[in-house]
Amino acid sequence: MKRQFKLLFRTPRFMIGFVILALILGFIAIYPLFDTDDPLDMISLSFRKPGTTAMNGKVMYLGSDNFGRDVLLNLVYGTRTSLYVGLVGGLTMTAIGLTLGLTAGYLGGVVDNIITSITNCFIVIPSFVILILISVSLTTRSSTITSIIVGLTGWPWMARAVRAQTTSLRRRDHVNIARITGYGTARIILTEILPYVASYVMMAFILAIANCILQEASLAMLGLGPSNTISLGTLMNWALLYTAPSMHAWWAFVPCSLVISLITFSLYMMNSGMDEVFNPKIRR
Repeated sequence: MKRQFKLLFRTPRFMIGFVILALILGFIAIYPLFDTDDPLDMISLSFRKPGTTAMNGKVMYLGSDNFGRDVLLNLVYGTRTSLYVGLVGGLTMTAIGLTLGLTAGYLGGVVDNIITSITNCFIVIPSFVILILISVSLTTRSSTITSIIVGLTGWPWMARAVRAQTTSLRRRDHVNIARITGYGTARIILTEILPYVASYVMMAFILAIANCILQEASLAMLGLGPSNTISLGTLMNWALLYTAPSMHAWWAFVPCSLVISLITFSLYMMNSGMDEVFNPKIRR
């Protein structure tokens, strides 16, 4: 495993994704240290062009939005929120999918049938429809609640994949030996099966983060995103709601779209690089 991790940082695809993501994370971490203004402060007229000076003397490098707020500062805070939603949603999705997949695959029988039936029900109903119905029914939607909701609707594909791998592993010699030795079910799953699916889970987790970011952006563009903070999807929703495209105020929505694309592209590149290292067929 250590050798494989060393190979990761020699894989061009993984490194491209890693560098892009690291640059984004570094920028959103450092920029607020120099610009300490409140991102919600209205410091200019609406839709001022990039490079315009605000009423407080500040240069707005990406102009102002429909409310007269600094687009760059909003972009930084919106990126933070979207990454937070992606991380929490990805963790939720991975935890549920991994737990149910391992349980169904190892125990089999009635337990497997029940979990598989529940998984199939979630797969048949489009997850985005469930997301919309849940979001509409909530009166308040914080970034944490939104991320958990996204995670709760996206786990079935991971559960099915983990179940398939666990089913093939449960009859292996090392698992049978552990069972004969007297290991309990939980110990066998954690020590004899989980390490063999860990690489897949890591790749699935990265894809889950990207999926959660896209799902949150889609919800927010419909006006169903977090209601107590700024996200990339919320910024795009405001731009569309206040007709930024028709006013040719491209700076109000193009940077948001570009950041979402860069984040998801970097995560997919990292996943592709990990697949090259962890997948024996591709590695050969």
